[in-house]
Amino acid sequence: MYQLWYVLGMEVEKKIQADFFKTEQNNEPVRDFLKALSPEDKKSVGADIMAVEMLWPIGYPMVRKLDTDLWEVRTGISDKRICRIMFTVSGNTMILLHAFVKKTQKTPKEDMELGKKRRNLVLGGQK
Repeated sequence: MYQLWYVLGMEVEKKIQADFFKTEQNNEPVRDFLKALSPEDKKSVGADIMAVEMLWPIGYPMVRKLDTDLWEVRTGISDKRICRIMFTVSGNTMILLHAFVKKTQKTPKEDMELGKKRRNLVLGGQK
């Protein structure tokens, strides 16, 4: 099944479909993170995720590769904050693994480790 988007009068097919990582307890941490954002910030992050879905593979500055099969969507949000959504790709699915507001120039070690752990769970130990 394909989802089509209409952009400037053109039909654009998504190249990958975003989905949320689920914990063993069926929680969706990235969805919960997004729900806590302001409506304006949700719109900004959602637009960037949609752009990745339609334009994949896409590079810097919107997407940055962090590790093997691990990328981040980079979105500027209100109050000069920077939102990061870590994801992996499995088949035609972009799995949103972890989200946080970045406060330092370097990705915090705890966030990186959590992203890698969830990537490994999703990819079944392939990495």
